[in-house]
Amino acid sequence: MPHLPAADIRRAVRVGLEEDLGRGDITTQALFSKPIHARAKIVAQQPLTVAGLSAAVQTFLAVDPTLILTVERHDGEQAKDGESLLRIAGDGRSILQAERVALNFLQHLSGIATLTRKFCRAVRGYPVHILDTRKTLPGWRALQKWAVTLGGGVNHRMSLGDGILIKDNHLVLMQRGSQAVRSACRAAHAYQARTGPVIVEAESLAQVRKAIEGKAEIILLDNMTPLMVRRAVSLINRRALVEVSGGITLKNVRAMAAAGPDRISIGALTHSAPAASLSLVVMPARRRSS
Repeated sequence: MPHLPAADIRRAVRVGLEEDLGRGDITTQALFSKPIHARAKIVAQQPLTVAGLSAAVQTFLAVDPTLILTVERHDGEQAKDGESLLRIAGDGRSILQAERVALNFLQHLSGIATLTRKFCRAVRGYPVHILDTRKTLPGWRALQKWAVTLGGGVNHRMSLGDGILIKDNHLVLMQRGSQAVRSACRAAHAYQARTGPVIVEAESLAQVRKAIEGKAEIILLDNMTPLMVRRAVSLINRRALVEVSGGITLKNVRAMAAAGPDRISIGALTHSAPAASLSLVVMPARRRSS
C-alpha cells in the first residue's frame, strides 16, 4: 500500500488549520468556557475507498494531542455505508474545532480514491493502467495523486520535470509545420538533462506516423474514438507504448481499454471526483454511575 510522506501531510494539515482556526473558533468559545468531555465518530454515508484518514488523524492531534483516537478503517481499505472509520474521545471543543478540516481531507481524497477504483474495475480483464494527470489543486498534488494510488490507479508525471511530453502548443511554437513532431522528438532525445520517456501527443493518425518516425517512447492519443485508437494501436505495432486521454468517462472507458492501449490517463480523477459522503457524529460522554 503506498504511503503519503509525513511531511506532505503535516504541511497540508498546518495550512488547513491556519485557514479555519487562524482567528479562533468563536462559536465554541462562546458556548463552552470549560472542557467538556465527549465522544465522536466519523461515519461513511456511502460505500467508499478510504483515503485521507491519516491526514484526519493528524488534524485532530494537531488541535489537541490529548484526544484519544481509535482507527477502525485504514487508508486504502473499503468502507460500507454506515461503517465507522475513526472514533475520537476527549474535549468536545477540540473535536469541533478539528471537524471541518478533518472531514475536508477525508471527503475529497476518499472521493478521488473511490472514483479511481470505479475506473479500475471498469477495465478489469484488460492489460491497461489507469493514470491521473497534473490537473490537481495547487498545493494538493501529492495528496490527490496519493489518493489515486489508493484507488488502484498509477501516477503520471508529478511535475514538468518528470519526462518530456510534447503537446500541440509546443508544436505551434516550433513553427516547423509538418516537420514539427520529428524536430521536437529529435530535440527531446538530444536533451541531456531529460528524465523519463519522450511522450508525444497525437490528435490524428498522421501525427502518430510522425511520432513513430521521431522514435517517441510513448504516444498519447488525444480525444480519439475507440475505432481510431484501435487503428493507431495497429499502426504503432508495439514500437511505442500507447496512452489514450481526453473525454474518458465510466461509460466509454471499457471500450477504450478494448481498443488496445497500454495506459488511459483521466484528468477527472482529480479535478472532478465527487466528494465522498461522510459525517462526524458527536455523542455526549457517558455519565458515570453514582
